[in-house]
Amino acid sequence: MLDFFTIFSKGGLVLWCFQGVRGPAAAATAPVNALIRSVLLQERGGSNSFTHEALTLKYKLDNQFELVFVVGFQKILTLTYVDKLIDDVHKEFRDKYRNEFQQKGTLALLNGTFDFKDDFTRLLREAEESSKTRAPVAMKTFEQSLKSQKTIKCMIETRGEKPKEKVKPKKNKGSKKEGIEVVAPGKAPAGEKQLPGAGDREELSKDEILQKNREEFFKRHMKAGERASKSPKPEAQKEKGKKPRVWDLGNSNAKVLDYSNSATNGSTEPGPVEEFDPDTALGDRNREPGRLYDLEYESDDETEEEKIVPNPSKTSTKKGGLGGMFGMLKGLVGSKSLTREDMDPVLEKMKDHLIAKNVAAEIAVQLCESVAKKLEGKVMGTFTTVTSTVKQALQEALVQILQPQRRVDVLRDVLDAQRQHRPYVVTFCGVNGVGKSTNLAKISFWLIENGFSVLIAACDTFRAGAVEQLRTHTRRLNALHPPESHGGRTMVQLYEKGYGKDAAGIAMEAISYARNQGFDVVLVDTAGRMQDNAPLMTALAKLIAVNAPDLVLFVGEALVGNEAVDQLVKFNKALADHSMAQTPRLIDGIVLTKFDTIDDKVGAAISMTYITSKPIVFVGTGQTYCDLRSLNAKAVVAALMKA
Repeated sequence: MLDFFTIFSKGGLVLWCFQGVRGPAAAATAPVNALIRSVLLQERGGSNSFTHEALTLKYKLDNQFELVFVVGFQKILTLTYVDKLIDDVHKEFRDKYRNEFQQKGTLALLNGTFDFKDDFTRLLREAEESSKTRAPVAMKTFEQSLKSQKTIKCMIETRGEKPKEKVKPKKNKGSKKEGIEVVAPGKAPAGEKQLPGAGDREELSKDEILQKNREEFFKRHMKAGERASKSPKPEAQKEKGKKPRVWDLGNSNAKVLDYSNSATNGSTEPGPVEEFDPDTALGDRNREPGRLYDLEYESDDETEEEKIVPNPSKTSTKKGGLGGMFGMLKGLVGSKSLTREDMDPVLEKMKDHLIAKNVAAEIAVQLCESVAKKLEGKVMGTFTTVTSTVKQALQEALVQILQPQRRVDVLRDVLDAQRQHRPYVVTFCGVNGVGKSTNLAKISFWLIENGFSVLIAACDTFRAGAVEQLRTHTRRLNALHPPESHGGRTMVQLYEKGYGKDAAGIAMEAISYARNQGFDVVLVDTAGRMQDNAPLMTALAKLIAVNAPDLVLFVGEALVGNEAVDQLVKFNKALADHSMAQTPRLIDGIVLTKFDTIDDKVGAAISMTYITSKPIVFVGTGQTYCDLRSLNAKAVVAALMKA
């Protein structure tokens, strides 16, 4: 049973609606609005199905008249006739009101009355009956089976003919695989002497033939005996154990490398201030302090149109001048509706191009499918090529995907938390080696330059050297922004309890400490973990559930392709599965690191935002504290579409 069926324009005007379940008329409003927000506006039309709470929605787009057909039913039901029904309704509605749409245009939508109840009831009844009364599957006849195509010629034996025997070659260890050689009649295989034929036997006597056979027999056995008599050379006995490798520039003295008795290792007291070059840590000195610059990408605005290759022959150029003019217009589709056959070659090239730019293969297929559904049936303007139309639609879809549904403004949220007299808490999570601690230090520097004090919580109690790395960053940040420059106030401080402790407990103590000491922001550093590690994912879900941070950032590197989808999907799923709350806390945003190492292969940004619908809040572009950027959607798309 259907819950509802509605037809509306892409402008949001409902033309006709059917409600199959008793209830308020607005029961279909929430699912349809969710479909519009999450699929139609976000260019995620790769699949014609969408799930909202307990309902499954299937939809079909009519790009010629800008219409949307949506049917909703309970997702626990398996209705096999829904696809046929929505196709039949689409065709019937178009054919019935085609003239009104073509003559009046938008006025037909505003002033028209669409009496479609009887037609819909008839189509629904036909679809239900067709699914019930399916003809039974007929059995194949013998002529249709594969057995009838086999012959029995091999089973017939003639008198005097020996049956063919299958000779299985013996497999010996160490011997090479021997291939079967096709030998022409009258020729012997390579490496073997040709046996005397019928003519040779007539010329040789019986005694000569026997003598030849004996000689060949003895030669074979003598060669076999020589091979057996040869004994392998005695190998030099290998020395037991391994010798330690000594590097040319290394130090063999282990005492020099022993830091276990160092005064700064594991102590809570700050170590000595390191001497370093501020230009190396800051990079560009001409930048505006506290400003988060956008990503920049210089693109050559070259449109990839079909190029006409001139014919080198002079005679054909003179005679075919008019044909050359028509050749230039070959790719133009003026005043013609686009079909799937027109777009398939272009979409296939676009899909391969996206995959080459590091977009996950599954995401690339869904993007091209979404563009095809958006353009199918749409009437193109004059002097417009299929390639340029598809490319323009794909660019618009990519920009729409990269623009977040909800903008994450960290500075505004920190000010709101200040008014509530509490610290703003950010938790960083991700797999191993993506740059969580380094980019945490960059974000700390950006917050300090905007006048906020930062407390770094060292909750990575597993990786050796994690606490020491954060302590080094803290010392350098304090050297760049000493308390004297901020009225005696320490702008960044590290809260750590060593190794082997409970990360959730350390984060809770750090937040309490920050509240008492008046810190503005708490940045929680967590241990790197693979998305398949259930115990570590449970610990991360516990840390997030217990401390309820304001922002959960997933740190991912721009080098990955298909792995980005797997990481984000499994991180979100693990946080949902291992959380005790009814509404589990998931990832709120993404930090994309190592963006300076990929040139124009920026597909990971598309994959991550498409799979989660979460914004990319920060982009790491280098090794200095100033190498932090905000995402520029148009710059990323320009790099992605570059040939």
